[in-house]
Amino acid sequence: MGSEIWCKMSTVLADPAKMIAKGAPHVIHNDKELEVYTNALFQLTALEDPSSAQLEAIELLTLLVERYEQAHYAIPDADAVSVVRFLIEQQGLTQRDLTREFGSESAVSMFLAGQRKLTLEQVRKLSSRFKLPADVFIRRR
Repeated sequence: MGSEIWCKMSTVLADPAKMIAKGAPHVIHNDKELEVYTNALFQLTALEDPSSAQLEAIELLTLLVERYEQAHYAIPDADAVSVVRFLIEQQGLTQRDLTREFGSESAVSMFLAGQRKLTLEQVRKLSSRFKLPADVFIRRR
C-alpha cells in the first residue's frame, strides 16, 4: 500500500509547476489571494460531511492561510496588565468587578499599576472568567 501511494504521489508531483499552473493551491502572496482562499475554506468547513479529499483541502488551505496571516497580520504578545485592561474596557467592567479574581479591589489596583504580578490562582480565575488560555495572562514582551 505504501509503495502504491508513493508511486501515485511521485507521478502527481513530477511537475509541481504544471500542477500550480492548472490551479492547485499555492503559497498566498497578497490579500486578494487570502480572501479567495479564506472564502474557499469557509465553504469547505461549512460542509456537514466532508470527504477525505475535502478534509485534506481544509488542512492545506488552513496551513496556507495561517502562514500568510502570521507573516502579514501577526498579533504581538501583550503583557498581562495590557490584556486585563483591554478585557476591562471591552466588557465594560470596573476594577471592582474583578475583586473575586484578585481577592480585593486594592489588589486589582496594584496589579493594574504594575506594582504586583499575578499569582497562579489569579491567573486561573481570570482564565476561567474570560474563557481564555492561562498563557494569555502569563506572556511577557
